[in-house]
Amino acid sequence: MAVVLLILGILMFIGLVVFHEWGHFIAARRNGVDIEEFGIGFPPRAWARKTKGGFEFSLNWLPIGGFVRMKGENDAASEKGSFGAASLSAKAKIMLAGVTMNLLAAFVIFTALAWVGMPQLLENQYAVKSDTKVVHRELLVGYVQDGSPAAKAGLHVRDKLVSLGGQQVSSAQQLPAYTKQHAGQTVPVVYERDGNALTTNVHLRTDKEAKGTAYLGLSPTEYTLTRATWSAPVQSLGLMWQFTTATFKGIGVAIGALFQGDTATASEQVSGPVGIIVVLHDGSLLGYQFVLLIIGAISLSLAIMNVLPIPALDGGRFYVLLLSRLFGKKLSQEMEERIVGASFVFLLLLIVLITIVDVKRFF
Repeated sequence: MAVVLLILGILMFIGLVVFHEWGHFIAARRNGVDIEEFGIGFPPRAWARKTKGGFEFSLNWLPIGGFVRMKGENDAASEKGSFGAASLSAKAKIMLAGVTMNLLAAFVIFTALAWVGMPQLLENQYAVKSDTKVVHRELLVGYVQDGSPAAKAGLHVRDKLVSLGGQQVSSAQQLPAYTKQHAGQTVPVVYERDGNALTTNVHLRTDKEAKGTAYLGLSPTEYTLTRATWSAPVQSLGLMWQFTTATFKGIGVAIGALFQGDTATASEQVSGPVGIIVVLHDGSLLGYQFVLLIIGAISLSLAIMNVLPIPALDGGRFYVLLLSRLFGKKLSQEMEERIVGASFVFLLLLIVLITIVDVKRFF
């Protein structure tokens, strides 16, 4: 089941980018800009056909999203039906349509989750308390200390703790109280891994051996699902605001750390394709709700990234367009290609660096 959820998660992630591009496609056609190609994936091309709408639909070998190729995409183009010939308001609608689609996708996903079971990921996660109830709670292993009794007994991160010494455990508060009470004793631990119930014996640390640390040597984490009814859309908007605030806070921490030369702290605030796959893999072990929450958060992150002033992305190109209008002159095709090309190279280098950091972090 986890493998199926992982594959679905990856397909949904690719679908988010395609959905983003579909927004550009719709906005362009509604504003009189001709579409030359709508592609899923990136070249080299695997297959293509001419549609009745007059544009090419293509499938490409690199499964990392999609693209829309419009007629005369540079601002200086003047041919009828070209992007360059469109009005400033039309260009703004086209450029920001992808952001709108990602925001819409996040809203729909979070609303659906609020109805069927919303994972509690953030501290004080937004909810209308009068319309929200806990429908599922389980205690998971969040961290295992090297050389600890838990590690020696073979407990792993994400194992579901069922009972200790015959006593059921369902909250993180129960664990330290029980282990302190039975310090120095050997107790049976029942846990679940990949749906299988397992039992192991753990010799807890004594008071002297613990010295203020955990007797069992692990940190528990609660996995909780809540459900709402009429307030689901409100909860969705509240969660989107919390995620957005947290994202900008993380960006601020990363930029501040870079200026201080603290690359380690800066790298902790970002993640790339490898990190996304790892998170989807871990989430797939917790069920479809967690995978959907990750996909919704990624969709929101794509919207946020595409409003930042990065010329290779939608928001950056829009800001460059506005600046050129402030100076009263359209950008030449050559200048626009230089700006976008340079920022795109920078973006690719950044993705490579983030990927290297993710590989070191996770593997």
